[in-house]
Amino acid sequence: MVTLRETIQSDLLEAMRARDETRKSALRMLTAAIKNADIAAGRALDDEAIVGVIQKQVKQRRESIAEFEKANREDLVEKERGEMLVLEAYLPSQATREEIEAAARRVVAETGAQTARDIGKVMPALMKEFAGRADGRLVNEVVRSLLGS
Repeated sequence: MVTLRETIQSDLLEAMRARDETRKSALRMLTAAIKNADIAAGRALDDEAIVGVIQKQVKQRRESIAEFEKANREDLVEKERGEMLVLEAYLPSQATREEIEAAARRVVAETGAQTARDIGKVMPALMKEFAGRADGRLVNEVVRSLLGS
């Protein structure tokens, strides 16, 4: 079975051959981030941990896009968006808002959460369920809307 690390490496080589600068740049930065995470962990990361590194990279791109939009730097916004799309291709399919709402309703019922103070009861279960498949900010937003805060 081919690991995620091997897939990324072969895709990087393919992007270099095709002279696809956006993919090459994104995958080089991802490879460096994975290598840094390997060093920090003191071992080679497994696919699940690599997905976490990719999510972190995507989140950084989102934050950069927001900052560049504020500064009216469309050239940099487009570059970051392109790289973000490349990275998102390596993530598991993302949960839809409807899926998150359905799971949140179920967890709210199971935990007996009623007010915004009960978010702490609901969030851990949902984040475990949607690990790698949903942005924490979106899950939090859904939970807050259900608990009426």
